[in-house]
Amino acid sequence: LSIGQEPHYGQENNMSSIKEAAERFFDACETGGGWESCKQFCHAEATFSAQAGALEGVETLESYTEWMKGLLTPAPDGSYELRSFAVDEDRNNVTAYAIFRGTHTNDGGPVPPTGKEVEADYVYIMEFEGEQIRHMTKVWNNVVRLKQLGWM
Repeated sequence: LSIGQEPHYGQENNMSSIKEAAERFFDACETGGGWESCKQFCHAEATFSAQAGALEGVETLESYTEWMKGLLTPAPDGSYELRSFAVDEDRNNVTAYAIFRGTHTNDGGPVPPTGKEVEADYVYIMEFEGEQIRHMTKVWNNVVRLKQLGWM
């Protein structure tokens, strides 16, 4: 504690619980679990936002988790490498930075399988209300990555 700062009793438990919830949500989402696997970590009406054309119209976290599940159809080898994970106690959020890797080998994309690989950096900012995610923002340059796959 800094001089003059009051201790926040119980805050450590809340921070560790949102950290665990965020980690479990992240893994369930990124491995294609869809809403069925992710909903226990989220408010039922959790919202979603991204400034990425590929995600235009995706406004709920439920829709986004289903979108991620669908992404693993054309890229069944899709995987993630978690590079950073941070809890912001003052703002009650968790930020995750990862790299998604996959190869377009199956039908399901906007074009027939290209055999091309993608390596995409992205960030999730998960905002909590209590111990559940109420909003998530994805930061991702989809244009560069969709070109990498041969989808644009």
